[in-house]
Amino acid sequence: MAGRKPTTYGFKRAEALLGGQIRRVSESRGFAKSRVLTHWEEIVGSELARMSRPVEVRYGRVMYDGKRDDSHGAKLVVLTRGAYAPMLEMRKDEIRNRINAVYGYDAIRKIILTQTAPTGFSEGQVDFDHSGAPRHPRAPRPEAVSESAAQVTGIADQGLRDALARLGANVITKAGKPKSRRS
Repeated sequence: MAGRKPTTYGFKRAEALLGGQIRRVSESRGFAKSRVLTHWEEIVGSELARMSRPVEVRYGRVMYDGKRDDSHGAKLVVLTRGAYAPMLEMRKDEIRNRINAVYGYDAIRKIILTQTAPTGFSEGQVDFDHSGAPRHPRAPRPEAVSESAAQVTGIADQGLRDALARLGANVITKAGKPKSRRS
């Protein structure tokens, strides 16, 4: 007996019909993917944030045969270096509980750990520093500093004037750098 050719006869999966509505409801309950990804250190703490980085929130789908139903929570994919994976594996429940405490309901049902190498792969290198500061800041050129300071002399607030002068010097330095062209 030959295998049956799958066809939908014009029917669509429930996931395709309800996906947008489910997403809107979950966002209205406070679950937005970007919140977990952008506020990782505040949610899990600095110790765990140094070892890991969230990369994706996956929403499950209901299988037709009823074997799997992930509709009651999402899966969070967390990237870590190989040496930290066993420690994070033991603390997965703690991480999940901290995330769910922020949202006030069972938003994350499962955490999936993915390992990466700290060196050796050009695309696999991940910055686990959550301080937001660049690793190797470049000092602005002296002529950019003086040009920027001249532009903001009319601002009365000293703090604002200093901040705008620093910003301007950085922008002028970056804009003045010749761009390399590939031939």
